[in-house]
Amino acid sequence: MAWTLMLSPHPLTLPKFSVSTRKVVINSQRATRFVTRASATEKNNGKSKDDKGFTPFGFVTDNPSSRSAIQLPESPAEDGNVGQMLYRIEDKGKEYGSYIKSGKLRWFVRETGSPQSRRGTVVFLHGAPTQSYSYRVVMSQMSDAGFHCFAPDWIGFGFSDKPQPGYGFDYTEKEFQEELDKLLDVLGGFLVGSYGLTWALKNPSKISKLTILNTPLTVSSPIPGLFQKLRIPLYGEFTSQNAVMAERFIEAGSPYVLKLEKADVYRLPYLASSGPGFALLEAARKINFRDISSQIAGGFTSGRWDKPILIAWGIADKYLPQSVAEEFQKGNPNSVELKLIEGAGHMPQEDWPEKVVDALRVFF
Repeated sequence: MAWTLMLSPHPLTLPKFSVSTRKVVINSQRATRFVTRASATEKNNGKSKDDKGFTPFGFVTDNPSSRSAIQLPESPAEDGNVGQMLYRIEDKGKEYGSYIKSGKLRWFVRETGSPQSRRGTVVFLHGAPTQSYSYRVVMSQMSDAGFHCFAPDWIGFGFSDKPQPGYGFDYTEKEFQEELDKLLDVLGGFLVGSYGLTWALKNPSKISKLTILNTPLTVSSPIPGLFQKLRIPLYGEFTSQNAVMAERFIEAGSPYVLKLEKADVYRLPYLASSGPGFALLEAARKINFRDISSQIAGGFTSGRWDKPILIAWGIADKYLPQSVAEEFQKGNPNSVELKLIEGAGHMPQEDWPEKVVDALRVFF
């Protein structure tokens, strides 16, 4: 069984589902595509696209998805207590989604398109500290183009289960991949963030194509400050319980800030319980960034990997420079295609989904 895998930024990154083991047949060959990505911070006080006033982001105001989100972040969160905020936003952000039981854990999975879609199945994977919500526009447009799409919230994030560390799930690379294998038996397969890339290296026969969005790909890839803070004793515990952490991370890696309605969804899991914060904390402390980056950099070089790879890279990323993508491409120029996305930052699928869809449609 061959899959097309699409991956996006960061070390740790789906709607209605039926629990079945159905196969997807594409051009007489079974193939599924996977997408993984990381996160960045957002927030909104939206300026109108017709506003002629000064904007520090004028160079990207032709972006149909994000131009109305451009603003100066004057306050980090809406006034009001946590209970009021939860009441206002508790039903937001579950577009195309439902819950799937796999083993002892329950996943929240988004789905668009049909299993009989003529162009096959694509699986989108998010990174920490965000959720599959970031793929909602891309998934909708890809299904309109004839693709069947899945996007899960991985364990510990978004609307999926958040087991307490030490009680059946410790947020290690091995455990993430084992649980994902169980989910593959139900859905047909997908990966989690950078762990998705190492999974692909261990299962090349299951991959037909691979797409990567802004993700650490080389040993020299910088580690965002959030993950460095999470590794500091005590300070990490406090940082992990910041309800606006995810939206701020998205915004810090992007030329935009999030609209309030989007920020609400990224904020919701961290407001609802301490589970997502402690899951992120545990994962950030368990991951060996240098080892994972070394596996990725060495495993996809010429002679070791021959499946087509597309790197769709937001060049306004404030965490990972464009040189990371270029260095990765040099390691396997015959298999790796680099597509630079202007006006998009660390999360191209959130900043400018239309351009991501254009690149995916051509590649897939």
